[in-house]
This record gives sequence, structure tokens and C-alpha cells, in this order.
Amino acid sequence: MQRIFFLLLILPSVIFAQSTGTIRGFVYDKETGEPVIFTNVVLKGTTFGAATDVNGYYSIIKVPAGDYTISVTYLGYDTLQMPVSVKAGQIVNQKLYIQKSSIKLKTVDISAEKMEARTEVKTSVVKITPKEIKQIPTIGGEPDLAQYLQVLPGVVFTGDQGGQLYIRGGSPIQNKVLLDGMIVYNPFHSIGLFSVFDTDIIRNADIYTGGFGAEYGGRVSSIMDIKTKDGNKKRLAGKVGASTFGAKLLLEGPLKKQSEDGGGSSSFIFSAKNSYLSQSSKIIYSYIDPNGLPFDFTDLYGKISINAANGSKVNFFGFNYDDRVRYKAVSNLNWKSYGGGSNFILVPGGSSMLVEGNFAYSSYLIKLEEGANPPRQSSIDGFNMGFNFTSFRGDDEIKYGIEILGFQTDFQFYNELNRKIMQKDNTTEFATFVKFKKVLGKLVLEPSFRAHYYASLNNFSPEPRLGLKYNIAERVRFKASGGLYSQNLIQANSDRDVVNLFYGFLSGPDNLPNKFTDKEGNVREVTHRLQKANHAIAGFEIDLARNLDFNVEVYNKNFTQLTNLNRNKIFEDNADNASRPDAEKKDFIIETGQARGIDFTLKYEYKRMYIWAVYSLAKVDRWDGIIEYYPVFDRRHNVNLVGTYTFGKDLNWEFDCRWNYGSGFPFTPTQGFYEDVKFSGINSNYVTANGTLGIQYGDLNSKRLPQYHRFDVTLKRKFEFRKNMTLDAVLSITNVYNRENIFYFDRVKYERVNQLPFMPSAGFTLTF
Repeated sequence: MQRIFFLLLILPSVIFAQSTGTIRGFVYDKETGEPVIFTNVVLKGTTFGAATDVNGYYSIIKVPAGDYTISVTYLGYDTLQMPVSVKAGQIVNQKLYIQKSSIKLKTVDISAEKMEARTEVKTSVVKITPKEIKQIPTIGGEPDLAQYLQVLPGVVFTGDQGGQLYIRGGSPIQNKVLLDGMIVYNPFHSIGLFSVFDTDIIRNADIYTGGFGAEYGGRVSSIMDIKTKDGNKKRLAGKVGASTFGAKLLLEGPLKKQSEDGGGSSSFIFSAKNSYLSQSSKIIYSYIDPNGLPFDFTDLYGKISINAANGSKVNFFGFNYDDRVRYKAVSNLNWKSYGGGSNFILVPGGSSMLVEGNFAYSSYLIKLEEGANPPRQSSIDGFNMGFNFTSFRGDDEIKYGIEILGFQTDFQFYNELNRKIMQKDNTTEFATFVKFKKVLGKLVLEPSFRAHYYASLNNFSPEPRLGLKYNIAERVRFKASGGLYSQNLIQANSDRDVVNLFYGFLSGPDNLPNKFTDKEGNVREVTHRLQKANHAIAGFEIDLARNLDFNVEVYNKNFTQLTNLNRNKIFEDNADNASRPDAEKKDFIIETGQARGIDFTLKYEYKRMYIWAVYSLAKVDRWDGIIEYYPVFDRRHNVNLVGTYTFGKDLNWEFDCRWNYGSGFPFTPTQGFYEDVKFSGINSNYVTANGTLGIQYGDLNSKRLPQYHRFDVTLKRKFEFRKNMTLDAVLSITNVYNRENIFYFDRVKYERVNQLPFMPSAGFTLTF
């Protein structure tokens, strides 16, 4: 095994060895020691150069022997120039430290998207940094990833309360969320304005809404890959903040200070967020509910980074997220999530390869109590680990690796007919992948292949994928991607809930029908227990002007097999009911579906102004073998308009605004009521017995809720006391014109409950 690992390290070097050398290393912020991502490193006076990746790593290969000057330019930083000598066959490790400019520029930073537009496929992916997150209205005094995700093309959010994220026709469980390589099973709090992630610990987040490459697997809809920054390697720093919604604390600093002489370093970062909205709202928002808004959460995250002299490093991290909510007259919802792990980056001394690895464990438990109804409960816990090997060859790249996962699910649920459905299962998965990126003049190709084996299901899933981009002209680019995708985990929720609050986790169940009937009446055998989908995406990027970009994408996600709870189960699946149809006795059913749509994005950035306009047109349907229906997240029209303007003599004022419109979601109407008499035995007397109130439902999701729209604004003011101390004051208003957007409808009381009304909030953050 050791020999194989060694060969994997040296093979690219042997194949591509020439009478040239390689210059590689990392670019760091001189003040904090944090890697600088997506900046260009070039050899002055030549065509040789490379861009740094998400780790700040660059690699310039096939450099003829000689003396050069390395130049690093990045807006907002002073230009760095440094001499370097290269010998034939030599690999030069060169760390670069750039310093923030003392001159305030009245222009925006060059985004990562702009720098990668011509050499990266980037189909259905948005790269996010804290800078972008802070450009939208700050609700509750703190910018948050959840608020930013709501404005992305193809993303549907169900609202301020009970918010769930749906991406291009996929349910929440079909979205894979990675935090430093660790799986996070629920990234959003019950109040849909906040995620579990502190914006200030995020280095960058890549959001893939479809067509992602083979390095990602185990989900059929989307990927959120979030990387956190390292702690400050030069000094103790941090933030404290408070608002009408909650408070936060961030501390970071060196355990061993970083020096510029090539020595190693170590640092830490710790973040804590806590909501006290349930208490503060009794005073500030008593006009909404005198009992207060029922949302409480606590988020803790910590990380220790150990850095070697050559740029190799290892991180140790852990988190604890807790969400508590008491919906008036509806339910009590609680979930807890915790985990920890480690990842590393290895820069082998004699190879141009970069080696990355991770190991993590995470756990999630959710419980929903609904009055006299039986509670729903679900838990999942397990580990994931992986090793990736990346070889950089200028704009070309080869990446391959392995991934191993193991988890246990424990689930208890009652369907609408009060039949108990439960499952406890252990699952193991193995995967390997290879991905190539080749730049052929104007054409960029990214073929990849993933082989995913679901051991507990004894199912092997080969998944070829392809991405491409063609630079038609200097300002016009065509792009496309697609592939096959699979996953084991399924969701467990009620289709008849007007709002889905509970999402349980199940591994691929074996209590499935043996056959499935498609829309045309054709019957096929059910040969596996996986959920599978095919993606096909195409679009154009057009630079309408220097500061005006237009992007359009058409997509189709064909869900060839999905698993859902059997809403029509009325009999137990035992020998006595062997003659009953599967549709009446199986715990689960097979479904198929389509998600089709088109997304338009217009982005304008000039000096102190930023405008982003997004329109999405989509249609999502499901076929369960008997009927066709629209899932509860089928929103046909979705519009987001975002604007940011920075002003003032020292550019210390900022105004942000956002308007969101969404057409109505489907729901199952109430057809009538009846007395539900439970016969407890043969001597039961239905004449004298008193029953409970039963509900007769109409056709599944045959009606639409009212349309949703909301306007939010934020005003920010920055006060600079000294070099490393600033105070940011924020005043924001959610739902400026007090739109009455529906949250849920109490069928029994025939009472409508709305989302959050007009809500002003204020907060401050002290950075030191």
C-alpha cells in the first residue's frame, strides 16, 4: 500500500519531467497570514502564470531555467514583486506575502468569477466570499449565508419561518452540505433568515445548483462546499456583536506566530452565535406576538490550524448547533447537530502534486411534537473520509481520489392514516473518481467519472459526467454540463403539511414495491433502492459591457427514481395481507419526476454601485405510479432584485436593498370534515361512541397558496478608531411595506398565520 501511495505521488512528475522547472507556493495576506484566494501570480515579462486556488496555492510549471521576477497584483493590495531563480528539474517553493493598500480605492474588488470566466467551465456554480454575502440587506444586524443563498438563480426558499432551501427541483435532503469536508445535515435554522455558519469564519463557498463534477457524489440535486478560514497567524483579533435578534463572538489568534522566513505557524479561531429573539421580541416585537417569537438557537464552531514551513498544513475542527422553536398552536420542533474532524493539505517536496485529505464525524437529531398527534423523530450519525490528489499543469488539471462514508439512521414516523413507519439501518459507501480539465485554445473540457458503491445495498453506480466551455468571442462564452447522479438517503415528511417543518433521514429502504408503473402505463421491475437523476444544463455568459454581465442557463433534471413515504398505506405488510396491492401495504413508494427551468442573471458593478437581478422560471412535477402531482416547492416564478451603494467622504456609509417575488406554492386543500370513530374492539358501539375530528383531504397539492413578495433595506455606518479597531452599526427593515405573506394554515380552526411582518432591527459589530 505504501508503494502504491508513493507511485501516486511521483507518477505525474515522472511523466512530465523536462529540462524546465516549477515555481509553486502560497500567497498570504501579510497582516493576518490568511491565504489569498483567486489572485494571479505571473512571471513578469513572460506568459507564464497561474491563479491561486481556494487554499491560496499556485503552481507555475514548465518554466525554462533562468532568473525571473514574480509579480502578484490584487485590487486592494500593494503590488508585490520578488526575484526568483529556476534551474532545470528544480521545484522552487516560494511563499508570497501581499499587503493591503493604504489607499482606499473607490472601485469594487475583482470577483473570482471574473478571473476564472475564460478558463473554468463554471456551469451552475456560484463562488461566494464574505464580501458578496455582505452586499445584500443585513437582516437582524448580521449578514448571513442563508440570506445570500435566497437570491441565487434556481434557489427557492419557503419563507422567513420554517425556511427550507430547494435548489432546481431538489428537496433539502438532495442538497449535500460540506463544511471543511465534513457533512452537515441541516445548515439552516427554523427562522429562515439564518444559517448555522458565521459569515466571518467563511473563506469561500461554492454553490453547485446542478451538473457538478465527479469529485462530489452521494446527492442528486446540488452541492454546497464551504471552506472556513484559518485563525489570524500574526495577532489576537476578533469581533463582538449584538442586535435585536442575537449576539455573537469571534476570537482568533496565533498559537505560534507566522514569520516570513519560511518557518511554520499555528493558530486558532472560535465562533459563537446565540439568538435571544424569543426574549427580546416580547419587548421589541410585541405587536407581532405578545408571547414573543418562538425562535432560539446556539451555534459554536472552533478550529486549530498547524502550518508547516512549505505550506503543508493540518486542521482540527468541531461544531455544535442547536435549534429550538415553539410554534404557537402548531408544534414544538427541536434539532441538535454536532461533529468534529480533521483535514490536511500536503505539498510533497519532490512532486508538483497537491494532496488533500479529511476525516470527520457528525450527528443530527430532529424531533417534532404536534399536540395529541404522535411525535416524529429522526436521527443520523456517521463518518466520512477522503483523499484527493491534484496535479496542476498551467491551466490544465488532473484530480482524482477516494471517499468512504458510513452512517446510521433511526427514524419514527406516522402517516396521515396513523400507521407507524419506522426504520433503523446502517450504511456504508465507497467511491472513487477522476477528473480532467484541459484547455484547448478557446475550448475548456472537464470530463470526469465517479464510481460509487453502496455496500449495504449491494449496488454499484457508475456515473460519467462532462463539463465544457467554449469562448465564442472575447465577451461571449457557451457552457454546458451534465451527468448521472445517485444517492442513498431519502427524506421523510408529510405531503399534506401546508408547511414542511420536519425532514427525517432514511437510508434506502427495502420495503419497496417490486414493480413501478410509468405515466404511459408501462410496468418495470424495481432493481435497486437508490435515488437517481440525470442532469443536462446549457447556457451563455455575455459581458455586455466592462461592468455589466449577463448569464442565462437552461436545465433539466430527470429524476429517474425517487423514494417517498407511502401516503396511502392502510395495511401492515405481513402474511395476512399478502394478496393486497403493494400501494396499500408498503411503507415506501417509487416515484419519478422532472425539474425544468431557465435562469437569467444580470450583474452590474461599477465603482461604488452593485446591482444584481435574477429571474427564474421553473416547473417541477412528480409521478408516483398512480397520479401526477406538483411537490410543495414547485414555485413557477421567482424574482430577486438586489442593490448596494457605498457613499460618504471616506466610503463609510452603505445602503443595501432587496426585493423578492415568488409565485404561490402548491398545497393539498381540505375537502371536508367528519367524525372519526376509532373501533377499539368487536363490542364497540358506533352509535354511542364519540369520535375525533377527521379531515377529508382534496386532491394532492391541487391548489396554490397566495404569491409571496417582500422588500428589505439596510443602512450601515463604519467608524474607524484606529488601524485594527472598527465599529459597524447597522439599521435594517424586513418587509418594509408589511406584506402579509402566508406561513401556514390551521385546517381545524380555519385560521391563517402569516410570515414575519414589518420588522425593524438594529445591531453593531466591534472588530479588533
